[in-house]
Amino acid sequence: MSTRQELSGKRVTVAGLGVSGIPAAKVLHGLGAIVTVVNDGDDERARAQAAELEALGITVRLGDGATLPDGTELIVTAPGWRPDKPLFLAAAKAGVEIWGDVELAWRLREPGAAPWLAVTGTNGKTTTVRMLASILEAAGLRTAAVGNIGVSLLDAVTGPEKYDVLAVELSSYQLHWAPSLRAHSAAVLNLAPDHIDWHGSMEAYTADKGRIYEGNTVACVYNAADGATEDLVRAADVEEGCRAIGFTLGTPGPSQLGVVDGILVDRAFVGNRQKQAQELAETADVEPPAPHNIANALAAAALARAYGVPPAAVRDGLRAFRPDPHRIEKVADVADVAYVDDSKATNTHAAEASLAAYDPIVWIAGGLAKGATFGELVEKSASRLRGVVLIGADRALIAEALARHAPEVPVVDLDRTDTGAMSAAVREAAQLARPGDTVLLAPACASMDMFANYNKRGEAFADAVRTLAAERA
Repeated sequence: MSTRQELSGKRVTVAGLGVSGIPAAKVLHGLGAIVTVVNDGDDERARAQAAELEALGITVRLGDGATLPDGTELIVTAPGWRPDKPLFLAAAKAGVEIWGDVELAWRLREPGAAPWLAVTGTNGKTTTVRMLASILEAAGLRTAAVGNIGVSLLDAVTGPEKYDVLAVELSSYQLHWAPSLRAHSAAVLNLAPDHIDWHGSMEAYTADKGRIYEGNTVACVYNAADGATEDLVRAADVEEGCRAIGFTLGTPGPSQLGVVDGILVDRAFVGNRQKQAQELAETADVEPPAPHNIANALAAAALARAYGVPPAAVRDGLRAFRPDPHRIEKVADVADVAYVDDSKATNTHAAEASLAAYDPIVWIAGGLAKGATFGELVEKSASRLRGVVLIGADRALIAEALARHAPEVPVVDLDRTDTGAMSAAVREAAQLARPGDTVLLAPACASMDMFANYNKRGEAFADAVRTLAAERA
């Protein structure tokens, strides 16, 4: 009996509304399941979402996401719900299985469905998946960038459109709740401390990331500069014949992709890996050509090549790709100073990669630290810093690291959280900058102390830069 048949008449509890819960509830209801949605919140938005589902005949229980509904035979959870939630503890006690929306999508695939090329990592997932989709499209394949990228995998799997292959972004949360996922090929881009409060430890976080390699059939792509990703490949239980494929910013060895004299080179998917190499693209084809973005491009190229995409499509796909907003996005040049928005750099690992791309830098940083420490980041980046402007609730933590590891660097501490704070930060940065410098917003922190999200923070930065440019024109 197929999963679709098994779900008919089954009592399923969906944990959480939102971008994953609502599609899951609708799909399950459409398959004949008896669906109850539970949600912690009971605000205006949740009530509107509940009304939409209730109109279809789905039961919604707001303000109580802790109690297991009577008769529940399966839970399908939104990825952000922590494993230690009372609902899940009750489910474990009752012997009720828990799936994430990714697990549900995987199990609902029809025979012969599009294979998944999957990507995870602490940073760079969305950019890499969108690069991969661009390369696949350049090869003439029907594809979509799906998963944690904002497009529901359930829609891709159960919708009317037929795909040849899917480029799938997966978070550690999604992987935790997807035990039966088996990708065609997968990549772990990098590993750094993040979401430790959710997973409980770095070891648990790393283990959940490593689930992406389980059962791979063609290639496990790892970062040669990050030994932890290669360790995950070694530990994975894969299909016979599945290969370990590394990517490096240096000269590649056999079974690796890398860079030689400004050329992205493949020594993995060629006839003689010991003696041959295939040119794929130039570093100038990657926008922007920052080191960590070149690494993203190599990972995307490796997955595409694992699927059999020709070299010309890698080049054409990379040339066609443009990153999403607020990812090392140049806003303007003002008085020979470049202003770059990397508001998406919400942790120290991402900020380190961003800071490594420019020199000299006036750095705008700060926000919610999420338990992070900043000593190593500042120590590695100190020689590049012209000055620093600090904003946000946890700016003192960065100030302390700067005092220890870069005491000679001028620091402006902005003790304000009003709507004009970013404008003030940009103006202070402009005072510190000299011609040829880069003013870089790479906060190394989350945004919610001052802004609704990192997008709003980046927009505030861009608006302030454009105002400055207009005044100095």
